[in-house]
Amino acid sequence: MQYRKFGKDGKNVSALGFGAMRLPTKGKESAVDEPATVEMIRYAIDHGVNYVDTAYVYHGGNSEVVVGKALENGYREKVFLATKLPIFLVEKADDFDRFLDEQLHRLQTAHIDFYLLHCLQAPYWPKMQELGVCDWAERAQADGRIGQFGFSFHDSYDVFRQIVDAYDWSFCQIQYNLVNEEVQAGTAGLKYAAGKGLPVVVMEPLFGGTLANPPQPVWEIWQESEYRPADVALRWLWDKPEVSLVLSGMTTLEQVKQNIESACRSGVDLLDDEERELVRRVRDKYRELSPIPCTKCGYCLPCPNGVNIPLNFELYNSVTLFKGNTRPLCRNLYHGLPASERAQACEECGTCEERCPQHLEIGKLLKSVAEEFV
Repeated sequence: MQYRKFGKDGKNVSALGFGAMRLPTKGKESAVDEPATVEMIRYAIDHGVNYVDTAYVYHGGNSEVVVGKALENGYREKVFLATKLPIFLVEKADDFDRFLDEQLHRLQTAHIDFYLLHCLQAPYWPKMQELGVCDWAERAQADGRIGQFGFSFHDSYDVFRQIVDAYDWSFCQIQYNLVNEEVQAGTAGLKYAAGKGLPVVVMEPLFGGTLANPPQPVWEIWQESEYRPADVALRWLWDKPEVSLVLSGMTTLEQVKQNIESACRSGVDLLDDEERELVRRVRDKYRELSPIPCTKCGYCLPCPNGVNIPLNFELYNSVTLFKGNTRPLCRNLYHGLPASERAQACEECGTCEERCPQHLEIGKLLKSVAEEFV
């Protein structure tokens, strides 16, 4: 396993982190297959993974419970444990302690090494500030219940910068992969955070697993090489010095083994020219297959009503291109946007269409986006 320095105190974290959001289940989402999950997590730890990430809401709350069981028998002492405060469920300041204490009980631990505000977005941040979440976190650090304090993020780059600059965070977590370089915080956010000395954890490296199972035209490009899609997609992330750790939500033991193998061969600036060219071709093919040929040039912005036109098109393309496999994720991202940024806010004034170099019928296309995510 390869390790990277993490944060001001220089913790050595494994390049690969175990994300406990897509655990094996028996039927319904909340019915986690406990024996299979315990086996997977312990195998990962036995082979060098030392960062396990979960959250209050994953698998209907059962992810934290099963992770706690997997870390029995001495495994807790071998890992850094991360979980998240469900800020979207917080109504009053007393909820901070209530959720944290419940999580400590579920996880069978007295201390959470990395504690995050979950899914931080523009609509939630003012309320969290008003309730004093950062002051509360410092008290929780002082009494030993949490260690490093950060946030996971699903919003625009501008919002990301505002939040990064608003507090002395220990780390942050963003969605980032080879087809989502300009979505949410994106490459610009990755570089901005790292430039301020903030460790960056990457989630959705395979975009919900869809990059490992690409559409046929993309698969044909991969077949011309000797590489596995998931392997290159992961090592493309580790190739970047700004990435501190990559979380993968693994569902099978075979996925765990393959991802560990990739992590062991990872490093900064290790991709060769053939691999970089392969990534470029794959990315270009995804863009070519996208039903809305938006280049994300941004000439359509600002919209008089505030609609984030490129992001709406990006989410729609993802759902359509991957045949619905990413629909739950993209739907959550869409509805996490401020109402003014969603497709429904379009009044078809035509201002954007006059500016679009691709001459897209933006008003008509935004209607399709709105119908998809209604």
